[in-house]
Amino acid sequence: MSLLRYLKPGLIRMALETRFDPESLADPDTGVRYGREVKRRVLEEICDLFEAEGAVANRSKLFTDLWNREKKASTALGKGMALPHVRTKQARSFQVGLLRSKEGVWFDAPEGRRVHLFIPMIAPPYEDQQYLKVYRQIGKAMEAYPEMVEAVRESDTEEALRRTLKFYFPS
Repeated sequence: MSLLRYLKPGLIRMALETRFDPESLADPDTGVRYGREVKRRVLEEICDLFEAEGAVANRSKLFTDLWNREKKASTALGKGMALPHVRTKQARSFQVGLLRSKEGVWFDAPEGRRVHLFIPMIAPPYEDQQYLKVYRQIGKAMEAYPEMVEAVRESDTEEALRRTLKFYFPS
């Protein structure tokens, strides 16, 4: 099973709109608030992406579900990648997206690095099988190919990005 099977062209954003100022995290008074704001903006972009594709019943409730999931534990996996995911009544079906940030943004990654690649997943509450399969496939690819995030980050076009992903996630 290939990740590309689930990644529709409309669910790819080659350049994340959210920008990150690393100096803003340095100030203890505003750093925590700023970090939370960056994470909120990224999750908003993810919700916009899924809404534009008609994949959600209620965008604001999807955001709340993603935000609450993120508050439990960061979905940043490390090595420059995050996998924001939630099973929610707001998802019309299992969906996978991809958002990329060449410069990277703060997303509370375990090693403190910036995140360059976001692969969000949403699914209805009853959709366990595909959801878990794709989640495991992404995790295995990260372990086997530490260079994967950099390769995706350097893809200049959506076509090049798809070729890169096909290498790391063969069918």
